[in-house]
Amino acid sequence: MALSKPKKSDKKQTLSLSASVTKVREFNVPGVNHVRHVSLDQSDRLWISDFWGNLVQIDLQGNVIQEIETIGSGVYHTVTQDGDLIFTDKDKKVINRITQGNNITEFIKTGDWIPISIHSSHINGDLLVGMMKGVEGKVTRYNKTGKELQNLQQDIKGLEQYRIPQYITENFNGDICTSHWGKAVVVVNKSGQHRFSYTGQGRWFTPCGICTDVLGHILVCDGLNNTVHLLDQDGQFLSLLLTQQQGVEYPCSVCVDDENNLYVGQKETNTLTVYKYIK
Repeated sequence: MALSKPKKSDKKQTLSLSASVTKVREFNVPGVNHVRHVSLDQSDRLWISDFWGNLVQIDLQGNVIQEIETIGSGVYHTVTQDGDLIFTDKDKKVINRITQGNNITEFIKTGDWIPISIHSSHINGDLLVGMMKGVEGKVTRYNKTGKELQNLQQDIKGLEQYRIPQYITENFNGDICTSHWGKAVVVVNKSGQHRFSYTGQGRWFTPCGICTDVLGHILVCDGLNNTVHLLDQDGQFLSLLLTQQQGVEYPCSVCVDDENNLYVGQKETNTLTVYKYIK
């Protein structure tokens, strides 16, 4: 009788943090000036962007598959459940969609709000978009067709939560995690109620790139302090996963693939470094 393939939930129960972090490989990404944002494609590929609007798709070994030059600056991106690439254009205040035929269309217009960060939910396919207008910030949820479903701007106590939601991701439990440069990591539940804020470990905290893994950990770059912080799903600090002693300088983007490899992009170079931290 053929053995059934283990489910992801079964595999998760056998995983744990490694005693140490291992550098697996490192490669340069042609076509970008630095790795400002990295996101995972469904087909075991990555999308990389820099501040000047260059978008490059690579495989997990660093080979370039395609390059796209956009008009906007500071492009952030995500891949939908249907395999479309979605990216923000903060200059035009729109969210664009690239279908698999490489046709670029305006998907969502955000009005007076500047779209910055974006993430496609692995749970239900919704789009989570971090935006700003002046000194205000918010996170808006859209469904797959671009219909606005939810605006998260203040918690239930009326306290301001968002200023500049520069990077955004979602945890396996539906929590929405955003990083705010020079401020904090802010985490709310799927209803928008504030769960916790993380403000670093006693030094000036400059959170930027953020992602989660299969175990519910939150990984966030601290660009100016040259570190990557590891938190549990409730905001408890676990460790400085990566530091300058391990060769990390100005980390600004992180992504974990389906094989639990951690990809770290740095601000001053187009180098992408891959680590193992889960066994």
